[in-house]
Amino acid sequence: MLRLSSAAMTRTEPQGEEGARGVVVMTASNAAYEGQIGQLPYAAAKGGVAAMTLVAARDLSPAGIRVVSVAPCTFLTPTYGKAAEQLTAYWGPQVPHPRRMGRPEEFAALVQHLCEKDYLNGKVVRLGGALRIPPK
Repeated sequence: MLRLSSAAMTRTEPQGEEGARGVVVMTASNAAYEGQIGQLPYAAAKGGVAAMTLVAARDLSPAGIRVVSVAPCTFLTPTYGKAAEQLTAYWGPQVPHPRRMGRPEEFAALVQHLCEKDYLNGKVVRLGGALRIPPK
């Protein structure tokens, strides 16, 4: 998707005095930094997203395209369905502050902020209340 979206962006007219063409926001995970036992493929995939953020930002900068990533931790999303209460009870108290799981609207607000800040480029932003996931 990075290749396809950035290729499409290069065909747009540059905007402003800096020639901006847009921003790509990728999603990594806290697992990129501290994956759990048994999550090697997932941690490696998310670590790859985190690792390519700066390199992609450098590669795409001549075209006026920024690249940033978000590495969320525990987020309460509709995909959890009926397990949401159990997950909230388990993960919520483990988050240093605030003691709860993240909310989708918080993720969305961060993405909007990343898109609006032209000088933010090549950075992975961790979003998770300072939680560091234990190995198991």
